[in-house]
Amino acid sequence: MIRHLISLFLLLIVGPAFAAEPVKVFVLAGQSNMEGQAVVDLDGKNYNDGKGNLASLFRDPAKMPMVGHLKNDKGEWATRDDVWVRYQREKKPLLAGPLSVGFAVYGGKGHFGPELQFGHVVGNHFDNQVLLIKTAWGGKSLYKDFRPPNSGGEVGPYYTKMLDEVRTALANLKTDFPGYRGQGYELAGFVWYHGWNDGVDPKKAIPEYEQNLVNLIHDVRKEWNAPKLPVVVGELTGPWVEAPGAWATLRKAQAAAARRPEFAGNVAFVETHDFVRPAKESPNPGHGHHEFGNAETYFLVGDALGKAMVKLCASPTGK
Repeated sequence: MIRHLISLFLLLIVGPAFAAEPVKVFVLAGQSNMEGQAVVDLDGKNYNDGKGNLASLFRDPAKMPMVGHLKNDKGEWATRDDVWVRYQREKKPLLAGPLSVGFAVYGGKGHFGPELQFGHVVGNHFDNQVLLIKTAWGGKSLYKDFRPPNSGGEVGPYYTKMLDEVRTALANLKTDFPGYRGQGYELAGFVWYHGWNDGVDPKKAIPEYEQNLVNLIHDVRKEWNAPKLPVVVGELTGPWVEAPGAWATLRKAQAAAARRPEFAGNVAFVETHDFVRPAKESPNPGHGHHEFGNAETYFLVGDALGKAMVKLCASPTGK
């Protein structure tokens, strides 16, 4: 009995030091759809009377079980302390804290992006503390703004900004997240959810998209000294299930880049087109480039991206 009590005491005192595994860090990059355009509970005339917002899913008996974990026992939007989010919006205050709704470009609690359900999926998978670093800015192309070094020409200013944001985030873990215990970190994955601004430039940007994306993956891996860093590429979603013309070409370019033989086992392409919901059933019917602000769309995108990332992280070649 005494021996058991001593063992229990040592476990309580010493155990946490050994249990402090490094923080699993995921970089979520892209443009406005990664910034977060899904509507939480805004309604009224400007939001199509709340159709397709997150709150509406809780009123649908068929969909409430899918999203039920996003609220706590008090009916409030839940927070998740084992998953942190850091999002430095451009020319706006930093957003940093436990995972919940609100880590979107507008601030407040009115919007969210793919990070919400992505965070729940990876948080459920890992025992480690998880950190999501969002590096997303609206209206930015891969052809110019995110242009990686290996594509030649001028390196995109937002490629450089993305790397700077990651460095800043990792250097300020204790400042931004008081719960950080100095356990170190591991860069665990990169998510790329992007495409609109290249899609509106079919003559220049779309023909280069596949190779530019391949170069982006190689360049961030080199920058972060992670040659097999798991990478998930989310398909351009937009307002269509079946995309027309050049938009379909762009989607094929994204898939082709992710499926290059050199990326076998550590890069995944995630189809998202089936998650598109009708404009008339969404909060922002005129915002096709933002998936109409539909909460179910963004929830399902985040879920699919998260599941793909977990699968890569569990693969022997995804390390």
